[in-house]
Amino acid sequence: MKQRFLCVPLFGPPGVGKGTQGKILATIPGFFHLSVGDVFRSIDIGSDNGREVYKHISRGQLVPDDLTIRIWRKAVEAYVSLSWFKPREDLLILDGMPRNVHQVELVKEYLDIRKVIYLKCSDEEGMIHRIRRRAIRENRIDDANEDVMRHRFRVYREVTEPVLEKYDSSIIHEVDANGSPAEVLRAILDCLIPVQNDLFAANRQEEEGKVENNV
Repeated sequence: MKQRFLCVPLFGPPGVGKGTQGKILATIPGFFHLSVGDVFRSIDIGSDNGREVYKHISRGQLVPDDLTIRIWRKAVEAYVSLSWFKPREDLLILDGMPRNVHQVELVKEYLDIRKVIYLKCSDEEGMIHRIRRRAIRENRIDDANEDVMRHRFRVYREVTEPVLEKYDSSIIHEVDANGSPAEVLRAILDCLIPVQNDLFAANRQEEEGKVENNV
């Protein structure tokens, strides 16, 4: 994987709605949503990687960086080879990475991050309630234990939230996650559309250059 993907991460605490918005965006042509958490949960729990991942997420801990990057790269390569993700046509909407300041450096080799969408919500109890409902609805083991959930919020505050300090404030787009899903989506699209247009413009210029060279 040598190319760098044009990318906008969805950032925010557990239960803030990153997955909900990512899935909506995935239905719009030109966006590809990739949830690192979903990738982790899809791994065979009987495999070496699966056991290692489960050991951490079942305790509300972050999966080690090297394993996270390795699994993520393998997933992206598979999606590209299947043409589910077309980097020349799709803006990558990444949910769940980078999750610590070290990962910010690790992903630079693979990602061209133009914006960071920061979904803000101060209602931690409301987010915990949302996670409880999700655990029942989606049978998500990592969301089922309240002690684990509260530990995940501590990890977010202490380890993940400092990630924002690693990016220039000019590329961080804050979105009030307390609005309706439609209101939140509109605010996200206000940020994403210009970035997507940059991708389309770059591709047009490349195609026009090829035509001129062939004339």
